[in-house]
Amino acid sequence: MKKKPLPEPIISPEILELAKKSVEAEKPAPRKRCAVCGASCAPLTGPQNPDDLCWVCRRLKISAWRDSDQQISAQE
Repeated sequence: MKKKPLPEPIISPEILELAKKSVEAEKPAPRKRCAVCGASCAPLTGPQNPDDLCWVCRRLKISAWRDSDQQISAQE
């Protein structure tokens, strides 16, 4: 049997290499760890302070602020 000739590639190797590099560049940034519990933190978007807290600890912090504001207003 005769060997079949290798087909010519449809996509040029240069374009294929550029496509591979563009996919590698879109990898997500490494996640930080929560300063309180050590869980992984999603990066914040917007003008918030980067406090390195997971969503659970962030919600607990907000709740604690609300409770302390209510206690202060009740004392006055």
